[in-house]
Order: sequence, then structure tokens, then C-alpha cells
Amino acid sequence: TMPNIVLFSGSSHQDQSQRVADRLGLELGKVVTKKFSNQETSVEIGESVRGEDVYIMQSADKSRAPVSVKLVANMLSVAGADHIVTMDLHASRIRGFFDIPVDNLYAEPAVLQWIRENIAEWKNCILLGSQRVTSIADRLNVQFAFIRKERKKANEVDRMVLVGDVKDRVAILVDDMADTCSTVCHAADKLLSAGATKVYAVLIHGISSGPAISRINNAAFEAVVVTNTIPQEDKMKHCTKIQVTDISMILAEAIRRAHNGESVSYLFSHAPL
Repeated sequence: TMPNIVLFSGSSHQDQSQRVADRLGLELGKVVTKKFSNQETSVEIGESVRGEDVYIMQSADKSRAPVSVKLVANMLSVAGADHIVTMDLHASRIRGFFDIPVDNLYAEPAVLQWIRENIAEWKNCILLGSQRVTSIADRLNVQFAFIRKERKKANEVDRMVLVGDVKDRVAILVDDMADTCSTVCHAADKLLSAGATKVYAVLIHGISSGPAISRINNAAFEAVVVTNTIPQEDKMKHCTKIQVTDISMILAEAIRRAHNGESVSYLFSHAPL
């Protein structure tokens, strides 16, 4: 166990916080929240935090987060915590006495590991997507291509221009997140018609709205890979193509390193076991 450290979970993603706590050999800190009839919320911190380094983990899934992280952080400050760090998983940032983009921290090592372990033909793959694709392709020593969107209206795909050759290759689309999944599903069709043998998607923060699930179910993906920065269980029940790669070990290692004054940036390129 780690001395002088307390980990609290925001109410939106208890499961992820528990995994991180287990890996660090910690009990999750106790927070009691009460809602009054006038909609006011009171927060009670259920243990001593005086002189401790406190970490609050929170996913930005607002529907699951009735209690403001800011409110909890203020209460912890009043209670005498030494340092308070909030890890907002979905906003891709850790705030507090160190400030680094969380998505760089976990995305690449987790994605690389998933690709190597789950796509038999990964050495013959080609990556497409956002800017991070070049870095991932470089570390896999494979090629990358781009799909350029020419849009008329927001969220409406007018036409897609493929820049690069995907013929006879496994194509892997990588993006931070997809809202309605309209664009990635159109891209999958485009890649197959351009000769790709299989198409996968890696969406770091998953998918959020309305028709996304039915679109993925009807699309040509072998699998759609997401991390568990936000809870994914409900979506997985309705879509067998969604596969989750767990990032709790990387988050736990980030906390351990920050607490001990070690390099956190080491994790940008190394997935802890």
C-alpha cells in the first residue's frame, strides 16, 4: 500500500476507480452525499485526509455525476488535504499539482497492445484517422493513410476522399471519440470498397449518442475498440462488436509515479503490465 495517499471516486464511474484502487492496494475514500428536497446536495467526507495527497477520479458522463467534483475538492481542501488532484478521464486531463493530457498517457500504449494481441494480421495493417495515427503507425512500423472529409453541414458527410492505398490490407480507423458514428461507419464502407480486407475502429472515449449503436451493428467493422474512461457495459449489451481495453493499470501507475515524484511521461510510450 502507498502511504499519505487517498483515492476518491466521483459518482460517475465507480467501477474504474475501484480497479485503480485495487491496483494501488488502496481502499476507496468514503464520500457520503445527500440530496435535499430543495435539490441542494450535501457532501460529507467519511475519513481523515489531513496532510494527505488526494486523488479524485471522475468520468465526464454528466448523467451519472450528480455531485460536482469541484464541490468534493472544496470539501477535501477544508478538511486539510495537502494536495488535491482531479483526474477528469473524459476531458483528457489531470488537474492539480501536475497537469498532463490523460489521453496521451493511456491511449497509445493501450491501443498498441490491443492491436498486437487481437489482430493476427497486424503487421499488414494500415492506420487511418486523427493526428495520433502517425505516431501509432510509427511504433507498429506500419503505413498510415488519411480520409479527408469534405462536409456541407456539421455531422453530415458530403463525400470522403481516401488518401493512401488500403488494397489487400487490414484497415484500422483511430479517433478520439465518435458521437453519432455516422462518419466512421461511412469510412468503413469507403475502405472496403477501396479493397481493404477487414476494417476495425479504435475510438478512445467510445460513443455517446442515439443511433450510434445501430449504425455500428449494421456497419462492416470486425470490432470497435474503446477504453473504459466512461462506463461501456450498457453499450456492449446492445452491440457485440464493441470491445473494451482496460486502462486502470495505466491510471494507477500514473498516480503512483506522480506521488513518488517519478516521470509520468514515461507512460506515454510504455504500457505497465
